[in-house]
Amino acid sequence: MQLRAEELGRHLSRSLASLYVIHGDEPLQSLEAADAIRFAARGKGYAEREVLTVERSFDWNQLLVSGASLSLFSSKKLIELRIPGGKPGTDGAAAIVEFCSELAPDVLTIVTLPRLDRRAQDAAWFKALTRDGVLINTFQLERAQLPQWIAGRLARQKQKADRETLQFLADSVEGNLLAAHQEIQKLGLLFPPGELAFDPVCSAVLNVARYDAFKLNEAMLAGDKARLARMLDGLRSEGEAPPKILWVLAEEIRAVAKVQAGMAQGEDLQQLYRNNRVWGGVRQQQVTDAARRLKSAALGQALRHAARIDRTIKGLARGDVWDELLQLCLRFAR
Repeated sequence: MQLRAEELGRHLSRSLASLYVIHGDEPLQSLEAADAIRFAARGKGYAEREVLTVERSFDWNQLLVSGASLSLFSSKKLIELRIPGGKPGTDGAAAIVEFCSELAPDVLTIVTLPRLDRRAQDAAWFKALTRDGVLINTFQLERAQLPQWIAGRLARQKQKADRETLQFLADSVEGNLLAAHQEIQKLGLLFPPGELAFDPVCSAVLNVARYDAFKLNEAMLAGDKARLARMLDGLRSEGEAPPKILWVLAEEIRAVAKVQAGMAQGEDLQQLYRNNRVWGGVRQQQVTDAARRLKSAALGQALRHAARIDRTIKGLARGDVWDELLQLCLRFAR
């Protein structure tokens, strides 16, 4: 069974599985999922808790022994297996497969993993976990999902806000749900239940957004000028390296150009996506829209602009690198 983080509460209210796998790179959702499972387990009599953290010298026999032994203090036990690196190794992979094949009826296990790539998810040990347990994916929320997520959090503390206020909050906390959670809780302490006015919220909320260079392409193709400027300014303040940002943007421009050329030749669109590693429905639509909207000459000019920025980064040409990066992005926003 596979669940989204927001579906876990409904599931736990109906049943409790013997194995849960929390998989993803979003800290707040991972913490809350583990807390919810622990709370449900305590209510079902799982009184003893054992935490196993996989480090370099970890003995995988501990997992097998813990799963087989009964609790000294109760008839039910909770085991938490944390694999921060996401790589159990040969011994660990074998131990996990064996552990999953003999799940004890009075032992509940929570396995916590970072977000794994496709190759790791195809490994036998991960498939054993997801076959025998409940998989909870805790991935970063997309920018478009943030206003609704914030509205849901406000509703928990009997508050609500209009669209403009929700958009402002989303801009202020993008990419940083832990800090977003704290800011929303602060609003619950500062203001009474009911409708939140924009101006007081604007004064109270800190800008705690954290930006990911690999999300720049979304803002560029969406033509969101304000978000582009905020993201580049935030990445600069966080010390992000310009070569990495340029690489992300140039790769996206090349993908649009290749999809455009393939479309002109009548090639299958899905095959073009696969050949150029354009994954995800939203990104595929954005790339296709850009390929239809822009002229091939404009894409060529954008790639030449990227080459000039590369020379500027290397000190072979004059110019403000960050301003040039913004101008490159705005070529797609016009």
